[in-house]
Amino acid sequence: MADLILHHYATSPFSEKIRLILGYKKLAWKSVIIPQIMPKPDLVTLTGGYRKTPVLQIGADIYCDTALICDVLEHLAPTPSIYPEPGKGLSRLVAQWADSSLFWASMAYSFSGKGAADLFGNAPPELAKAFGDDRKAMSSNMVRLRPGDAAAAYKSYLRRLSDMLDDTDCLLGAFPTMADFACYHPLWFTRKRTPSMAGILQLTPAVVDWLDRMAGIGHGTMETFDAAKAIEVAAASTPHTLLSDSTFQDEHGIPLGSRVTIAADSFGPEPTEGELVAATRTHYTLRRTGERIGTVHVHFPRIGYVLRSVES
Repeated sequence: MADLILHHYATSPFSEKIRLILGYKKLAWKSVIIPQIMPKPDLVTLTGGYRKTPVLQIGADIYCDTALICDVLEHLAPTPSIYPEPGKGLSRLVAQWADSSLFWASMAYSFSGKGAADLFGNAPPELAKAFGDDRKAMSSNMVRLRPGDAAAAYKSYLRRLSDMLDDTDCLLGAFPTMADFACYHPLWFTRKRTPSMAGILQLTPAVVDWLDRMAGIGHGTMETFDAAKAIEVAAASTPHTLLSDSTFQDEHGIPLGSRVTIAADSFGPEPTEGELVAATRTHYTLRRTGERIGTVHVHFPRIGYVLRSVES
């Protein structure tokens, strides 16, 4: 199997979700650090437009969005499972809620008050402005919570998580599932990246204890890697997907082989264009070619992404 190459940066909460799963599954991986804001020329060379963080590369296969990356890691290392039966569907539903409602309440709260100073206090003012402008452009299709509304929602969500931990070490039982990893990363951001705002977590001691247990999992075996080398790996490889479903599921009247774009339906609207080579019940795949990358396949989850035909 080709190396796992994770394109990420240290303060990215969704990257922390994947780093922790890599640790849980005891996988070795290579780390390519990408910029927090645009431009991201090397990453976009691989993805064709998608710029959200993280991205997982395996040879010439480029996997976008952590929901899909988690499926790939589960395929590579099915034990220990992050989708154990009989609660597989429940763990996915909790994870989807965590990656949306919980995440955005956490972010709106954490960046309010002194949180922004935690992140940018020692940086020049233009850096904070550039970050704000970048995220504003990414969220142009969203309505974001005001700080007061976010604080109220966040406290309610933390109490619900605490209730789930009344008599068990993890949210859905004795062992971590996808629900735990998805709920962990927004709280990790508050705790580790905006410590001035982390007092809210002390209202739910059971959640703090759970955070400590999750943090103890670690990040697996990591090796630093270079973005240019990652592109060389893609150019020297042949796409070979690790996604198990392959049956064409046509919901749009767009046949395979068509020129299409795929973009997130809300946060991060930048489209990726390519040839549609898979549209299954769970994912889309685009074939792209370029001078630096050769031929790559870029994969997206179906949920949360919009498929459109490119007008000829």
